[in-house]
Amino acid sequence: MLSARALFEEIRRDDEAYRLFLSVAAKGEAQGGWENERLAALTADPVLSAKIARHGADEEKHARLFSALLKKRGLDPVEVPAELDYIVLLTRARVGVPHERLMSDEPAGDLEIMQYLAHGRVTEQRGAEEIELQCRIFADDRELGRAVRMVAADEVRHLSHCHEELLALCARGEGGAVRRMLRDYARAEIRIYRDVSLAMTAHLAAILRWPRWKNALIRFGIVAHCWLERLWTWRRMVRLRPPAIPNALGEPGAPGGREPEPA
Repeated sequence: MLSARALFEEIRRDDEAYRLFLSVAAKGEAQGGWENERLAALTADPVLSAKIARHGADEEKHARLFSALLKKRGLDPVEVPAELDYIVLLTRARVGVPHERLMSDEPAGDLEIMQYLAHGRVTEQRGAEEIELQCRIFADDRELGRAVRMVAADEVRHLSHCHEELLALCARGEGGAVRRMLRDYARAEIRIYRDVSLAMTAHLAAILRWPRWKNALIRFGIVAHCWLERLWTWRRMVRLRPPAIPNALGEPGAPGGREPEPA
């Protein structure tokens, strides 16, 4: 049966497929952590800077979790092929804060903060949906359950943070600019997600020796899903609503603050 559960289980059983899948995940989280760390250093508002830094720390924690899962299987990470590097491809498409700005010493302005938040709103939506699917499959799994549950809880906080800060920008009269940026980023993200998903399918098909019909069916499903997103469901990625957790990246120990990372 060609279900999400069956596909994930097939990837998990094969060392090479599992190693590629988790290497891609770890690389993306580490890259996101670096980007947030750099922006936090450039942000003058100490409260917002601390929240951005906590967001980055969570991303780095996720990278460590994925790397630990590889180590537990006795596997080393692999070099991530360029066509699978989702975060770098987004940056090249001008989604989020450009790397040349992150590498400079010039303090971040309103535009960079808006770029960071709009990038987070769109990509954290994707991440939350992906990890929610994996939670439905692996939440009670002895090997993977703790990691997917922790990442899923963090994604809720990250989305709450982006909703809250973007709504604050809208309240200050930036609603039009926020909506335009969110729409542009969502369209670019859908295209990049499609391309990365198709590239990952090609790599997995070669590793797992999928028959042509299976490869073609999975590719068709990816393309059809992304066409539906482009035509209609992209709206879920740009809609703003009150945060599920107010002050989600606030001071640890405060209402809505981050829980300490379990030992």
